[in-house]
Amino acid sequence: MLSAFRAQPIYELKQQDKSKIESVLAYGDRLLVGLSTGTLRIYRVNEVPETSPDATPSKTRAVDLVREEEKFSRRAIQQLAIIKEANILVSLSDGHVSIHDLQTFQLQEKLDKTKGATAFAVTSNVIKDPVTDIPSLVSRLAVAVKRRILWWSWQDMELSPEVQEITLPHSPKSLLWATGTKMLVGLDPGFSIIDIETLAVADVIKPTPTGNVRFGAVSSSGMGYMGMGSWVPKPMATNLTNNKMLIAKDVNTLFIDTDAKPADKRQIPWAFAPEALGYSYPYLLSLQQTAKGALDVRSPDTLNLLQTIPLPGASILHVPQPNISLAHAGKGFLVASDRCIWRMVALNYEAQVSQLVEKTKFDEAISLLNMLEDTLLKDKQGSIREISMLKAQNLFSQQKYRPALDLFTDVSAPPKRVVSLYPKSIAGDLSTIEEPTELTDTDEPSGETSAAEENSSQTEDQVKNTPTPTKSVLGKFKPSAVKDDSDTASIRSFRTTSEAPREKPAKDAPLTGSDLKAAVMALCSYLAQSRVQVQRHMNTDGTLKVELTEGTTPSFSNLIELPEGAENIDWKAELLEVAKLVDTTLFRAYMLALPSLAGPLFRLDNFCDPHVVEEKLYESGRYNDLIDFLYGKKLHREALELLEKFGRNEAAEEVMPALRGPDRTIGYLQNLPAELIDIILEFAEWPIKVDSNKGMEIFVADTKNAANLPKDKVLKFLVPLDKSLAVQYLEHVILELNDKTPEFHQKLVDLYLEKLRDREGSSDEERNQARTKLEEFLRNSTQYHKLKTFNQLPADDPDVYEARAIVLCAMGNHKQALQIYVFQIQDHEKAEEYCNKIYLSTSTSPAPVGSNPNTGSQTYEKSSMSTDPEDQQPNVYTTLLSLYLKPPSPHKVQWEPALQLLSKHGPRLPAANTLDLMPSDLHVSELNSYFLGRIRSANTVVREERIITSLQAILKTNLSSDLLLGPEHAQGKGGRSRRVVIREDDHCRVCHKRFGNSAVRVYPDNEVIHYGCVGRSGVQRMKAGQGQGLQGLRVLPWG
Repeated sequence: MLSAFRAQPIYELKQQDKSKIESVLAYGDRLLVGLSTGTLRIYRVNEVPETSPDATPSKTRAVDLVREEEKFSRRAIQQLAIIKEANILVSLSDGHVSIHDLQTFQLQEKLDKTKGATAFAVTSNVIKDPVTDIPSLVSRLAVAVKRRILWWSWQDMELSPEVQEITLPHSPKSLLWATGTKMLVGLDPGFSIIDIETLAVADVIKPTPTGNVRFGAVSSSGMGYMGMGSWVPKPMATNLTNNKMLIAKDVNTLFIDTDAKPADKRQIPWAFAPEALGYSYPYLLSLQQTAKGALDVRSPDTLNLLQTIPLPGASILHVPQPNISLAHAGKGFLVASDRCIWRMVALNYEAQVSQLVEKTKFDEAISLLNMLEDTLLKDKQGSIREISMLKAQNLFSQQKYRPALDLFTDVSAPPKRVVSLYPKSIAGDLSTIEEPTELTDTDEPSGETSAAEENSSQTEDQVKNTPTPTKSVLGKFKPSAVKDDSDTASIRSFRTTSEAPREKPAKDAPLTGSDLKAAVMALCSYLAQSRVQVQRHMNTDGTLKVELTEGTTPSFSNLIELPEGAENIDWKAELLEVAKLVDTTLFRAYMLALPSLAGPLFRLDNFCDPHVVEEKLYESGRYNDLIDFLYGKKLHREALELLEKFGRNEAAEEVMPALRGPDRTIGYLQNLPAELIDIILEFAEWPIKVDSNKGMEIFVADTKNAANLPKDKVLKFLVPLDKSLAVQYLEHVILELNDKTPEFHQKLVDLYLEKLRDREGSSDEERNQARTKLEEFLRNSTQYHKLKTFNQLPADDPDVYEARAIVLCAMGNHKQALQIYVFQIQDHEKAEEYCNKIYLSTSTSPAPVGSNPNTGSQTYEKSSMSTDPEDQQPNVYTTLLSLYLKPPSPHKVQWEPALQLLSKHGPRLPAANTLDLMPSDLHVSELNSYFLGRIRSANTVVREERIITSLQAILKTNLSSDLLLGPEHAQGKGGRSRRVVIREDDHCRVCHKRFGNSAVRVYPDNEVIHYGCVGRSGVQRMKAGQGQGLQGLRVLPWG
């Protein structure tokens, strides 16, 4: 499945050499081989260039013998390690640990305390001193001796004289440094972690459903095989990344951290216990049993087997640790049998990812990318995203639509790429779905590899470069072809053997019927998320919310699929195209799978293609929704034309009753803004002609749009259509909207007059109603042109007599107006009402004219009623009386209304002018009521003056009392006895100095100034009304 490593044999014992390889050690360009005879051979490893299988083999040897130490040890060399900082080589042989010089390989010291040693482990770390906080390089050597563990320390190349040790209840079988101060020890009963600084021992506990048990502990079932030869599985362990470790015993595994806490992860599915464990970044390695002779390469993330490399008789696995060989970092490691050594050459990581993608192992490819550092790849995040989209496409081709679209959503796949997977009914011209073609049983889809061929390819050391599967290739994969090896097996539904894919041809058919509906349902959620992402960056009018800086890539670039190498990209236009695609496709999807959601979509601000929406909605008979969509897209002419066709019942289709008649058109026009007045007037004509009462609601309804319409254009539209409607509109504008435009007022007067003149086209009732409205309007309005209106009123038409009088009144010609009332209309009551109105409008009634700002007390003055009539000038009553007593020719004197006027309004008539009008032959008894009225008026004046004098005296007394004693509610604490708070920060408003202990002057309004400042400007400030002082700041009461 994967060619992560390639085995390169670099050393093999000759046939005549009877020794065996017991241990290997690699560092730098040196390879140390420990033999069973105790001989140590030192080789230099050469870099052999990569060659193709057909090329001529290179003459460069893989290794060259540099040195051979035959007497390095008397027995087999079981283990080798170096402490490079101390320039020493550590070896385990004959039950002892010895220290040799790394350059001469001469024995420096044989550690006597290690007699009986079974294993050792070394580590080198940079550790800060807890006291001085100075970093230093510390190397440690730990040795397992029977039930003890001893360790030596080197600090900055100097050996510490103290040898530490700890005794355990069981003999250690394996050692592994977890950190610079913690060591993982493998025992027969299980594993423990020892802190060498505190000597604390922590057992590794494995959680189980029945309770926590020690990992690797021998159970009752294990006692059987202990009795049969007393064989106990060897505990093994290896370090991983991020302070993680893998421990294994037999086929049982457990992932732990450096604190002995287990990770929630499944076990590695081993059929047999491995011979050795290792970790070469980023893969987990295990050697199979010697009889099988193979190396398994697994992902530590997914634990899936990625590669099996046949290595006959291999039993030794040596991975240089990063703290020993920093140049290693996962580049290669060594595997050895008793006769041969192989160097495992790692392939390029991007090539490994490509191999996994070619074999549709998308989960493994993503897992590998996640484990690798960013610096090892050109575009790690981009590769993960691309492979995730390929995985989603593969799921889609297997008709697993919901997982596929969820994955597309997670990686923010470009909508164009996702939509193109659907047929033309959803994707339109973007669709890549071709006409379905049936496959026979003998046909084999291209791009499919059998499981047997794949397994055989894993055993061969060959890497075949095949192109990355494209979208069209992925669409040809059958579910049966990826059932056993696809990474999507965890989300594949269970299928029995009897339910073979061939029995379900619908699985391989293009998206149709219910299968298409299921795919579209999944697409809806993806498009909804994509729509949210677009709205984060684009306004509803198509502008970007944040302006882009030239030369930068916007954050929404992941939504846009661009051709490779594209330059000078118009990001705004590209995002707008994406928005149109998303909304249009979402509309199509809703119409197919969820028709009820299509309405809310296009009623909101959207970027749907109008032609697509119109076509779909019209075909489905959703005319109401179509109108709403056209309104939202501001395609008002198309919407109104459609409404007119439906309203007049001219459509060939059957429409719902709500669309018949003018109501729907009227409601649509009412919602249009005033800027569209031309189109409003164009389509308002037919509803008005059908039903004028409803049609006029467009212009006179109590809505903001109707009030904001250009009134002159509306009036110009209504006058030729129907003058009565124009009158109705003007009455609405003037009386309800309180418009003061003189042109509108004059136009309404003109229309009233036209109605009055139209004796043939109007009934008496209509003309009377028009006359009443005209007279009422002339009385109340002041904006019409009075002279023009008066000239339009014929003097000989009785219908407009009163109207003429009203206009003359407005012009101030009271005598002519009264002449109309007295001689033409001959209504003395109206003449008297006219005089009352004029008199009251020019006089004032008794009212308070002033008040004290502090006490609220009021002052009074005499009203005009208290004035002696003899002192008054001639007024409107005098004019009316003169018309009664001295009428112009040919009218006669009217004594009765004249005497009634004198009786009712005698006090309002000036005495001198009134008596001059009286004829000499008039009896005094006729003027009795007039004189009584004058006497009463004179008495009223006297009494009023006395009352006002008394009120002024009371007001003066109250004001003096308030100033001296304060108001009643102050309870004796006001006036001159009141208190005024002066704070430390208060200043005199005259000299702007602080008061301190100086004498002060307090005015009635609580203005406080220095007593010495009174003569300078304090009084003037108070007289000018500027003495607000502390009251202005604190609003203090009198008290």
